[in-house]
Amino acid sequence: MYANIIVDISHEQLDKTFQYHVPDALLSQIDTGVMVNIPFGRGNRIITGYVIELTLKAEFDEERIKDIDSVVPNRVKAVEDMIKLAAWLKHNYGGTMNQALKTVIPVKEKIRQKEKKHIKLNVTKEEAKEFIKNAKRKSPSKEKLIEYLSDREEADMDVLKNETGISPSTIKSLENDGIIQIISRQLYRNPVKEDEIQEDKISLNNEQKNIVDDFIGDYDRGIRKTYLIHGVTGSGKTLCYINMIEHVVRQGKQAVMLIPEIALTFQTVKRFYDRFGERVSILNSRMSKGERYDQFLRAMRGEIDVIIGPRSALFTPFSNLGLIVIDEEHEMAYKSEQTPSYHARQTAIHIAQTKNASVVLGSATPSVESYYNAKKGIYKLYELKNRAAGADMPDVAVVDLREELKQGNRSIFSRKLKELIEDRIRKKQQIMLFLNKRGYAGFISCRSCGYVMKCPHCDISLTAHNNGRLVCHYCGYQTGSVKLCPKCGSRYISGFKAGTQQVEEMLKKTFPGIRVLRMDMDTTSGKDGHEKIISEFAAHNADVLVGTQMIVKGHDFPDVTLVGVLAADMSLYTSDFRAGERTFQLLVQAAGRAGRKNLHGDVIIQTYTPDNYSIVAAQKQDYEMFYDDEISFRKLMGYPPVMHMLEVKISSKNEGNLEKSCDDMKKFSDMADDKKLFITGPVVPQVYKLNDIYTQVLYVKAADYERLTQFKDNIEVHVKDNILYKNVSVQFNFD
Repeated sequence: MYANIIVDISHEQLDKTFQYHVPDALLSQIDTGVMVNIPFGRGNRIITGYVIELTLKAEFDEERIKDIDSVVPNRVKAVEDMIKLAAWLKHNYGGTMNQALKTVIPVKEKIRQKEKKHIKLNVTKEEAKEFIKNAKRKSPSKEKLIEYLSDREEADMDVLKNETGISPSTIKSLENDGIIQIISRQLYRNPVKEDEIQEDKISLNNEQKNIVDDFIGDYDRGIRKTYLIHGVTGSGKTLCYINMIEHVVRQGKQAVMLIPEIALTFQTVKRFYDRFGERVSILNSRMSKGERYDQFLRAMRGEIDVIIGPRSALFTPFSNLGLIVIDEEHEMAYKSEQTPSYHARQTAIHIAQTKNASVVLGSATPSVESYYNAKKGIYKLYELKNRAAGADMPDVAVVDLREELKQGNRSIFSRKLKELIEDRIRKKQQIMLFLNKRGYAGFISCRSCGYVMKCPHCDISLTAHNNGRLVCHYCGYQTGSVKLCPKCGSRYISGFKAGTQQVEEMLKKTFPGIRVLRMDMDTTSGKDGHEKIISEFAAHNADVLVGTQMIVKGHDFPDVTLVGVLAADMSLYTSDFRAGERTFQLLVQAAGRAGRKNLHGDVIIQTYTPDNYSIVAAQKQDYEMFYDDEISFRKLMGYPPVMHMLEVKISSKNEGNLEKSCDDMKKFSDMADDKKLFITGPVVPQVYKLNDIYTQVLYVKAADYERLTQFKDNIEVHVKDNILYKNVSVQFNFD
């Protein structure tokens, strides 16, 4: 047995491993993640390293491979756990061990630790004064410093220099003489602005209390489960999370609170900081490297109890984790787009099982996967059916844009929406306008009758390519472009091209003097981009907030009484089997922003297909109705969660190399001796060429997830050292 070992856990060293032989005497003690002593370099000095992989294959001459010396006792458990987690990610989601390590190990580079220096007398006041008296040369500055310290236990170095003007050389001289002592304390960069935190403790209502009490009952009996809170928008799910976390923290445990967007941190942290004080911290990608470094250090040392952040916060190195909460668990932001393409939900459940912790998922529109598991009894289901403060659910109206076109209205605002915007401006209430997708959507639809060009085999919308062809990205079906609608003959058949900037311009043109804030990828690129826009809107410095998906997720603005969804169809016909689910979720989440306090809310959904099941269910705010239709479709087509699906992405800068490797991959997959695997492709994806890299995709379905991971392992073995794949990348994406 051989062990591949990294000698340093810092980020730059993760790509370099050294191979050692595992002596027979240590076989039972060596496993992935274990810290070991190894002879290193020509002098064979003993240093420590971490086992990241065990293998039966020697990577070079066996005579030259050294033996592991010993296993380190009392090793750092947090690091060992991180390496084991990386190995699990590699197995379940593909990629290399180094890619998995870089996902879970937080510190990307060494950051100089901030310090705060204090000075205090190292002797009694009398001894200090005696020293000055007996000195060969009089020093007024030394006398001044001793006098200053005589009245204080210790002094801040910076404050002392400012107030006395004493030079560093004087301080150094007295330190060398043993008269004073300089104490260095690590100073943590705290990303939470304390002066922003002001909130009264809110009591649980009966619905919330029943859920929290049941969870606490389970927890105190040692029962660790995955729970799903299905609560309507504004039902107070966050208050449930806070009380659950508070109970777990009182047991001496720690908690991770995941939120889907950086934009949510600002409002969420306010509530948690009030309850947990300095024992709570945040993580997100817009923090400085120093800030991120400090929070991980604090977590590893047990100096914080609760961490809040997006999916990367899941890898906080807590030693005594008790609970992971995933708010808005349906969000696609929880799925990593980089290799390994892990999902935070599955990863959280795995981490919780290894740490004897519980998982709480929450959403007004749970993912079909989670609700499916709750229906099967794998998760425990809780329901919050009413808004927390007794506020009414908003009135939701669907506007048929086909009828608007017939009436001669070609504006992006329906007559009903325009009328309500004018009403809200008069009343000095606020409005949110949501554009379902930034920029251009590739589906082709008819504005006269609502017909959408779909694949006859997959029930997925066809995507328009630059060459004029319409393509299905699941099976490769193609057809030519169309000039007239095949259903009604109208010439109004094309893609939808309005973006947030055009909406902002149209608002200012249609409603002179209106104050508009725009929130999309362009306006939130700075470190505090989201926070500034949210603060501006909350302070009533704008009448309308226009934005993409990020504006409808979790925000609570009490004076927003109108939400307009400008084009519901834009997410409905993306080339994705989850398009109906995403649309329903977005529409319900958008509707949930309206009338959250005492003021009544209105929601206008504009669409060319008002009879689509996800739009009908969203108007009624009826999750069960949507779920029944959606799960029937998934069963019929064999999509997750009914079956699991693996996407194998084959990419190369050379189109010829790609074609050869795809031909080989087709032959390899045809040889797979497994009747329970359903394989399609390779086919051309939505974007065939990006940054001069060509890509094709192979789809594999199976009822058993392990069958897919085995197929993935077989592909990894097949392509390794295969000359056909020399300049070809193969990546995996599950479900």
